[in-house]
Amino acid sequence: MQGWPSLSLCALRTKKGQYMSMKVQIPLMANESDDHLGFIHEMGVEYVSLFLKYEELSYENIMKEKDRLQKFGITISDVACLSLQKNKKIILGLDGRDEEIEKYNHMLSTLAKTEIPYTSVAWQPNGILRTGHKATQLTRGGISSYADMEEILKRPLADDRIYGEDEIWENFKYFLDRVIPVCEETGVKMALHPNDPPVPTMAGIASLIHNTETFKRAFALANNSPALGMKMCIGCWLEGGDAFGALLEDIKTFCAEDKILCVHFRNVSSPMPYFEETLAEDGYANMYAIMKQLVASDCNATISIDHAFKGRESMGGMLGSFAYPTGYLKGLMHAAEIELGKRTYPSF
Repeated sequence: MQGWPSLSLCALRTKKGQYMSMKVQIPLMANESDDHLGFIHEMGVEYVSLFLKYEELSYENIMKEKDRLQKFGITISDVACLSLQKNKKIILGLDGRDEEIEKYNHMLSTLAKTEIPYTSVAWQPNGILRTGHKATQLTRGGISSYADMEEILKRPLADDRIYGEDEIWENFKYFLDRVIPVCEETGVKMALHPNDPPVPTMAGIASLIHNTETFKRAFALANNSPALGMKMCIGCWLEGGDAFGALLEDIKTFCAEDKILCVHFRNVSSPMPYFEETLAEDGYANMYAIMKQLVASDCNATISIDHAFKGRESMGGMLGSFAYPTGYLKGLMHAAEIELGKRTYPSF
């Protein structure tokens, strides 16, 4: 035996042609330290989802980040701006939404100039709703989020009045009509995230995306333009259970339609009405079966751990908390690729 083969000798292949493995990513803020970037490189993670504030969305700043990351072998897979992707004025149709949509379109143009392929949109004006964060029996002492829907659904109105389903969808159509043409012109796509938790309404505001059918409705509203894709949040599918959709079939369908731009890989303790966010191996779903279906369906999206536990500062903070679950994700992905004959190594 001449020793272990280097990873560069690994081949990815499929009977239909060249197989493109999913691109493992982690979230990253601007101006991370060299130590953090070196750690990401050591993890074998080559892509990051870069989170920027609106004032950081300049050509010069993105190129500066891009050039610095490339020195560590890291590519920006996408850029997200929370103030734009979850913009209350846009989602609820409030005064000033046209100015906010113009900012969104300006972001798309800037991303095109910096060759960033996609960004995010999430029709969640009040963000992700959870009951709280704590260590539970399933988190091994880690601090994670949990949701008790009985508590959440009893909450008062989050805003000045009730916003019904028709109004929310009209506002989404208003947004699409003004943004899709810019996406198609620039070539930058949008990845639409489900509402989390995925229920029809929360705190007086109707949810846009809470099951498979609403995703299909959103794509139809965009005239099935390739400009609008999805963030397939496995955690949201699992939170909703059968009420969200048939996950394995949905993976197959949306991969065939080339709609999945990003996969959020997350397990939970059980479907609603109560769930805790767990490590992949500690929840109720068989995450290897899910990963194998993604690989079998030739998914070539980016893929990341969605919500890691609250990081321990002495162990690298949030970046440290992503390390183990990201390694676990990579192990599942490579095992599925080997089992399905899409990743091969030389004989020893």
